[in-house]
Amino acid sequence: MGDHYYGADSENGDRIDDPSEDALFMMISDLNDSDNTFVVVQPAEDDPVWFASVAVLDEGSYEIVRRDTTRNEHEVTRATSINGIARDLTIWMAARDFPGRPTRQVSEF
Repeated sequence: MGDHYYGADSENGDRIDDPSEDALFMMISDLNDSDNTFVVVQPAEDDPVWFASVAVLDEGSYEIVRRDTTRNEHEVTRATSINGIARDLTIWMAARDFPGRPTRQVSEF
């Protein structure tokens, strides 16, 4: 296995390195309003420049926070679809910078 680029941590101590969309879905599905109220995703580095979090709100909704200091981004939204939240976070994280991650190369045939 290679290096881990980011990790997802929940309030109850669960951690998944480099979580897939399905893994994020499962972690968000496990949230509740008593002892596991949030999930934070951030790079595996000492001083992360970005993070995303999902927190349980009342009535089956979630607050999603996305912050990236290198791009001067800070967005707070609400959503009810766990599937949509996991998909949107996966897309958002794919656009983040990860020190040491190989760049993608497109080859022409």
